[in-house]
Amino acid sequence: MPEPYPTVYDGIPGAAPYPRTSRYAGVEIAVHTRPDGQEIRYARHRLLPPLPDGDHEGVHTVTAGERPDLLGRRFYGDPEQWWRIADANPVLDPRELTAEPGRAIGVPERGFDLG
Repeated sequence: MPEPYPTVYDGIPGAAPYPRTSRYAGVEIAVHTRPDGQEIRYARHRLLPPLPDGDHEGVHTVTAGERPDLLGRRFYGDPEQWWRIADANPVLDPRELTAEPGRAIGVPERGFDLG
């Protein structure tokens, strides 16, 4: 059976999957059809990639007042890239990254793709 998902977005401006800098880039878009026929589009679950082996990351010690978006701006020049740091550390909530001053967190090198 052919996969119907790639054609779902044909002709819908702005409905394309996420930009390449998004943590959802490359995640499959699926469609759920409700009993009334309404289609609901969603991104399939995004599984976290394996953590880097340490050769591809630096270590940052969190200071008071830091936030994940500020780390994204500091290390990647883009506050929306905080997810790269979150993926490299075992946290469920990105706020855990900076909740405890003095915590050492891994920061992947610029250009190193975890996904």
